[in-house]
Order: sequence, then structure tokens, then C-alpha cells
Amino acid sequence: MRLPLPMALDHVNVYALDDGDGWTVVDTGFASTRARAIWQALLAGPLAGRPVRRVIVTHYHPDHIGLAGWFQAQGAELITTRTSWLYARMLVLDEHATPPPQAVAFQRRAGVPPARLKAYATTRPFNFADVVTPLPLGFTRIRDGDTLTAAGRRWRVRCGDGHAPEHATLWSMEDNLILGGDQLLPGISANIGVYPTEPDADPLTEWLDSCARLSAFATDDQLVLPGHKLPFTGLPLRLRQMAENHEGALSRLLDHLATPQVAADCFLPLFRRQIDGPEFGMALVESVAHLNCLLRRGQVSRSLNEQGAWLWQRMQDR
Repeated sequence: MRLPLPMALDHVNVYALDDGDGWTVVDTGFASTRARAIWQALLAGPLAGRPVRRVIVTHYHPDHIGLAGWFQAQGAELITTRTSWLYARMLVLDEHATPPPQAVAFQRRAGVPPARLKAYATTRPFNFADVVTPLPLGFTRIRDGDTLTAAGRRWRVRCGDGHAPEHATLWSMEDNLILGGDQLLPGISANIGVYPTEPDADPLTEWLDSCARLSAFATDDQLVLPGHKLPFTGLPLRLRQMAENHEGALSRLLDHLATPQVAADCFLPLFRRQIDGPEFGMALVESVAHLNCLLRRGQVSRSLNEQGAWLWQRMQDR
């Protein structure tokens, strides 16, 4: 099933696994009046009036966990990784009328232009609670290597990192189905971002490591049911492509850093186009992720300029 999202990526895929007397739902979409109405129509129609008994959430991002609490309030069991539950539980309680000082400092360190920075500092930010229902106490933890049963199949849990920590994917042990969430996507790349909560994180290395680890279990005939876009086969090639795309971007970025640059001036080599408007924020956090990866590899250095922004520069060949 496909639910609408009010952004450039205008949908999220959710799945219902038939357990006979009820359903196990995988991911939920945003918490919005429209999404609730769609779910109610689905429950009354295609889902034949049977209850949702369990909700499996692949990761804590709002388009995947947004209505989990709504289903829990109706008696469903929430199943997810501990990291996803803790992040979501924390973020839904963390509301701000304006960005906190640490978030403003993060933007300044990334070299956001003064006018944009001023507008950011005085505008109500996106709050997790805007599109995520509160999560009641209580959930069932899954972790890498666990097995669960749904729709007459046993599913092996395999976790990845980078897009979201401890992102769960489900691999059928009876046939060739995989529920991939945002860890396994066709044609588009999951956002790999660094945020003010952990400004020196290196999620890109975690993503690349996850692609390599999951490739050990991938075969050409598996049908991947992703969190966005259409189901696909050819997972071994797709995992290589995802890694190679980022390695190519890192190489272009390193060339760009022959002269010192701030993160906000690194969009063109990374994305092959300049980015402004609503996509600026996502591009910025991904730019920082690639820079942090190069820093971890010892290929760049950074120093603060007079405006308080990090200037990144390629290390001289030794």
C-alpha cells in the first residue's frame, strides 16, 4: 500500500502481512488526518475488517513510525529495534518553537549564508511531534539475527546503519521476499545525514559497511519490497551501486576540496547540481556526512574561519 507524503518524495510504501485472524503491518506513514482516513478505508475494505494486531517499524523516521502510536492505542503490539524506539520516544517529546542554539551553531559551522541562517534561527522548525503520534510505554524489541513469524513465513532480521541506526530489514526464510525499508531502495539513494545531535558522526562509513555486510545474503532472484518506489530484483548489483555512488561522490568532493570549502558550498560535486529551497537542509546534512567520512579517512583537514564555519581542505599527498 502507498501513503502520500507532503514532500518531494511524495509517498511511503507500507505493507500488510496476513496472519489469518488479523494483520501485521510494516511501517505506517505520517500521522495526519489524511493518512488516518486512508488507513481507516484500507482497514474497512482491502483488509477486510480484521484488526491490526502488530506493527513492525523498520526505523524511527516519521514516515515510517508516524502512526505506530495510533495503532498501539487500538491494541496493536509495536515491534522495532531498541534504537528506533528510543529515538522516536525521545524526539516526539522534544518540541521547539525556534531552533535550539546547538542547531543554529551546527548550521553556522556548515557555512550556511548569513541571511539563510538568520531566517532559520527565527523560524519554527520541523518538530517530530508534528507528524508522529505519541508512543505509549511498551514495545517488543527485535535485533540483528532475530527471527519472527508473520504471513506464514519466518523472517530473519538483518540490521543496517547509516540512514538510520539499527534499521531493521526482514528476509523471508521460506522464499525470496525481503522487506527492505529505506535500507534497500531502487534507483534513489537514502539520505545519509549528520545532525546537531551528533555533529561529528560518520554515518556514511556505517552505510558503506552495511552495504558490504548485507551483500553476503543477497541473491539476484530476491524480490525486495522497499520503503519507497517499486519492488525490485537484482539486490547484489543494487548494493554495489549504492556503495559505488557514494565512493564516486567522495572522489568528486575530494577534488573540489583542493581549495578550502564550507559544507554549504559542496553540493555541486556531491549531487551534480546546485540545491536551494526545501531540499537545502537535506543536502546540507548529507554534505557534512561526506566531509566527516573523508575526515575519518584522514584525507581532509578542517579549521574554523572568521565566521565560525568549518573550512574543509584536501590533505596534501605524502
